[in-house]
Amino acid sequence: MSQRSGKAVQYERFGAFDVVQIVPIERPAPGTGEIVVQVAAAGLNHIERFLREGRLQDRVTVQLPARQGVDFSGVVVTVGEGAKRFKVGDEVLGHAPEGGTHATWVTVPETAAIRKPVRLPLEVAGGLYLAGCTAVEVIDGLRLGRDDTVVISAAAGGVGHIQAQLARQAGAHVISLGSEGNHDFLRQIGTHPVLYGEGEEQRIRSAAEGRAITAFTDNHGSGADLARQLGVAEGRFVSSEQRRDIEVRLLRAPAGDTETEQRLTRIAKLVADRQLTVLVSGFYPFDLITEAYRDLAELHSRGKVVVGMQAVESGERQGWYLTEKARTLHQRAEA
Repeated sequence: MSQRSGKAVQYERFGAFDVVQIVPIERPAPGTGEIVVQVAAAGLNHIERFLREGRLQDRVTVQLPARQGVDFSGVVVTVGEGAKRFKVGDEVLGHAPEGGTHATWVTVPETAAIRKPVRLPLEVAGGLYLAGCTAVEVIDGLRLGRDDTVVISAAAGGVGHIQAQLARQAGAHVISLGSEGNHDFLRQIGTHPVLYGEGEEQRIRSAAEGRAITAFTDNHGSGADLARQLGVAEGRFVSSEQRRDIEVRLLRAPAGDTETEQRLTRIAKLVADRQLTVLVSGFYPFDLITEAYRDLAELHSRGKVVVGMQAVESGERQGWYLTEKARTLHQRAEA
């Protein structure tokens, strides 16, 4: 017998973690042109937290009570009338234009999903849409080539580590700004790490080895002055506000947006073909989703934080999920 009862994240007012509720839901029925996906994994994104906290009310309409989550991967369990792209049992990834992927099931137009490449893990696919499409749009806009040296701040983050690898694939020399605890990881993805803080301009120039700094993408929010000091042309500086604009647009991107689908398809293929690595540094079972939100909000996570909706969890490992992360232990040891 197929599963009929599930659960979803919901909030009835804007606020912090205390407004997060896990509520029971019944398996939905798809409308015309829609599919119902049993969610396997769903990424967490800072922009979703800002939405829940009410910080985007002037830009994104939210009807309370509201569901949370835009990224998803999973298995198609029901196909609505007129939907022809997928069949029951197909593994897919994509986005929910109206949100609600932090749930057992999500209903989306079939054009909001793409077929998951066989070699792309569901856990990685579930957190790929927003970070991946944002990174692609930013790096494509810079039109990087072999003569470019680009600085990427917060380069170990969910968007930043994808940007860094895309910039390398374009032929650019990549200087990655990050905390010391992330430097080994940043070297592993082929970048030259530089420590934040006093003296960073000189450290960047040293890492450039005489090359001109030709581009800068700021994921940290404090890079505008530094980019000017480095001589980066205004048109080749991507501010954190510009990145936020992209994320807000992608958060509610309509199903069937050809450009967005092409970007997601491209990034999914790159990961499946092992030409690009997407790190999932925090993977939580659904019942611990509030702890996953807290992990992301602490701003120490590398790569993506993802929740597994169907994770097999007897409760015996709950303490393990909540123990100090290796990355945190490393940072504390350095203090």
